[in-house]
Amino acid sequence: MQKRVMMRAAMNETSPKQHAVALSLGSNVGDRLAYLRKAKEALRPYIEIEACSPAYETVSSYAGDQPLFLNAALCGTTAFDPKGLLYTIKDIEIELGRLPTFHYGPRVIDIDILFFDDVVMQSPHLTIPHMLMAERSFVLKPLSDICPQRVHPTLGKTVQALWDALPKEDIVTCIDQL
Repeated sequence: MQKRVMMRAAMNETSPKQHAVALSLGSNVGDRLAYLRKAKEALRPYIEIEACSPAYETVSSYAGDQPLFLNAALCGTTAFDPKGLLYTIKDIEIELGRLPTFHYGPRVIDIDILFFDDVVMQSPHLTIPHMLMAERSFVLKPLSDICPQRVHPTLGKTVQALWDALPKEDIVTCIDQL
């Protein structure tokens, strides 16, 4: 983790350009709303947050027998490149208590990069835009609250159009502001 902290510091000094980013936040263990709020605060030194959605309570989309999730989205700008932002996010997740679990398993916090400018990239550890966002109502509903006109760089559709195309049964209720 120390290497990642040093890497972030170096990137901040050498990357003055600001990049537009959108992130998804999720939690289904413990005080879910508190974890989302802690994640938002932990991101502030690295992302100038311009908008944050309310938190929505949703069912697990992939591994059914687990507690309900709270999901939210935020958008803003960062001086990091995509990998620097990813490393920062992973460090924040660990600092907030995320532990390894099974794929799509319960977690105290999950932070995903949805958009990074109009970058389209795929690597073993990072795909931008997020490869499953167009099928996830728990991502698109909060995102549509804060950037409905944002165009998906490979699908050519707005976030609002993607949200409108999905079934709405996965969204349980809007809980609270972050």
